[in-house]
Amino acid sequence: MQAPLRPAPPPEVRTRAGRVRGAWRGRAPRTAAFLGIPYAEPPTGELRFAAPVPHARWDGVLDATAFGPTPQRGDSGITLIPEPSVPGDATLGVNVFTPAPDVSARLPVLVYVHGGGYTSGSPASPWYDGAAFARDGVVTVTLSYRLGFDGFGWIEGAPSNRGVRDWLLALEWVQENVAAFGGDPDRVTVAGQSAGGGAVLTLLGMPAAQHLFRAAWCMSGALSEVPVPRARQVARRLADAAKVAPTLDGFRSVPEDRVLALQESAARPARAGALAGAVDQLTHGTALGPVVDGELVLGPTVSSLRDGVGAGKPLVLGTADDEFSMLLDGARRALRWVPPSLVLAALRVPRSQRRAYLAANTALRAGGTARLLGRFVTDTVFRRVVVEVARARDGAQGPAPTWAYRFAWASPTYGIALHCLDVPFFFDVLDAPGVSRIAGDDPPQRLADDLHGAASAFVRSHDPGWTPWTGSACAARVWDTSGPAETVDGYAGVEPLVRSPGDPGDGDGLSVAAAPRARPRAAPPAP
Repeated sequence: MQAPLRPAPPPEVRTRAGRVRGAWRGRAPRTAAFLGIPYAEPPTGELRFAAPVPHARWDGVLDATAFGPTPQRGDSGITLIPEPSVPGDATLGVNVFTPAPDVSARLPVLVYVHGGGYTSGSPASPWYDGAAFARDGVVTVTLSYRLGFDGFGWIEGAPSNRGVRDWLLALEWVQENVAAFGGDPDRVTVAGQSAGGGAVLTLLGMPAAQHLFRAAWCMSGALSEVPVPRARQVARRLADAAKVAPTLDGFRSVPEDRVLALQESAARPARAGALAGAVDQLTHGTALGPVVDGELVLGPTVSSLRDGVGAGKPLVLGTADDEFSMLLDGARRALRWVPPSLVLAALRVPRSQRRAYLAANTALRAGGTARLLGRFVTDTVFRRVVVEVARARDGAQGPAPTWAYRFAWASPTYGIALHCLDVPFFFDVLDAPGVSRIAGDDPPQRLADDLHGAASAFVRSHDPGWTPWTGSACAARVWDTSGPAETVDGYAGVEPLVRSPGDPGDGDGLSVAAAPRARPRAAPPAP
């Protein structure tokens, strides 16, 4: 009688800080997951509001079979993606999914940065599971970083851009340790969606990050470029609300939960009213995000890319067609008889710009004013970033291979290609919890095969498989279950909102072409 097969021992890997034990997953092919590995010391006590410190060595074997603590506390409810919070202090960690935890494997690596408006989000989301990439021979690393005021607030006496410094230290951890998990540190691609996509573009335009990755994939990237005066203003408001001095000692005296309770109102526009708030968001963008501090973030990302920073790194970027269009669904009836030109004028869009935009989007006008204005918000926050970045790289010094795409498949529950809809297709996790809410009960596997397959190919070869963007041929891959695979100019409708190099704006109220991007990743109402 044949003896029963013994289960394989759990996988173990030696990192620079010590050994970690993960878990095998699935069968034929079997992959391994290592969860909650700390790359930095807990940002508490004297390390709160400080630059991240590499984690000290530990004795024995660290159990890495469960997600570690997350910077997100509680469920903020602002995203469509299930992003669970895990309590605890050691919030700066990574998760590694690998098909071969063997130093000899030398597989390509994908490092993913989650979104959530720089104030929420969790690397413990089941939508960010790297099993499908591991199946395709790719090592996936997902990382956590400090959020909100802890990560991005301006504090006199503290290092700026602490969340950005977390990204950099996590990427340094990848360089030093990913080989032990079967990855090749010389073949790292960074990717992210929404604020995570903004993080990808920020890193691409940051000289200090250039040695840490070789390629980038940006999904619905919303750039945040907070000027120092605005960051200081938010800090003063928060300090006033907490009744402390706007200094390092002052903010350290405020408990974390108190900062979380106050940061949203401190970052909110001082002017009251929905219209004033909309103008402020479209004009000034998010108030908590990467700050143009002159130290790490030297200037606007598009300008840095135009100057040639990151020019040698292949880049894929694109958006869903109607990221935020659903935000005006509740106003559809009220706006039914209001001409869109009047609403754009109320938003202080310059006359020449609004005329050009309406002319470029005549087909959308048939869907009503709310529908067109929803696309305007999507274009302002997300879609024009694609054109501005691609053109900046097209004129950059040296080679700057860039591919654009559009995710056009409409959600069967919302009726549009909305924010976050492409994420489960990118990771090929269509059976993950919460996917049916926006992708229906029978999401098209073929679409996941196409999008995830292109992403895997790009990580492996730095070529996603369609025509790159050039100044004369602005090609874009269209992800849908029907229709053309490529279009000559997939972003023609956003053209009137795109700023030309050196254009300071025309000074007429809201210069949409010159405005930074608004806050990313707000969840729509339930269908």
